[in-house]
Amino acid sequence: MVDDAPRQFEIDLPPELIGGAYADFANVWHTPTVFVMDFLTLAQPPREQVDADTGQRQTIVPARVVSRIRIPPEQVFELAKALTQQLEFWEQETGRRTSQEPPLGD
Repeated sequence: MVDDAPRQFEIDLPPELIGGAYADFANVWHTPTVFVMDFLTLAQPPREQVDADTGQRQTIVPARVVSRIRIPPEQVFELAKALTQQLEFWEQETGRRTSQEPPLGD
């Protein structure tokens, strides 16, 4: 395969994945060789809790990973570009801007 040749991907989507998985939010982390994106959905309503050691109040948000995606660091740049481009298209199509507020608040 020649590196300079244009690529045309033939993407096969298995029937069981057509519906996708809904996620309320994502958590991204990395190792030296891979970026990991965990997509999560709320498992139960958030609840207040007091730390027994410090007495500090905190909100516990029970969530479940619905999908984990691992990509090489080199692909993160392409993913960021694709997300930015699609967000711009979405904003143009809907006339909406995304909220700057955190979804669950503090």
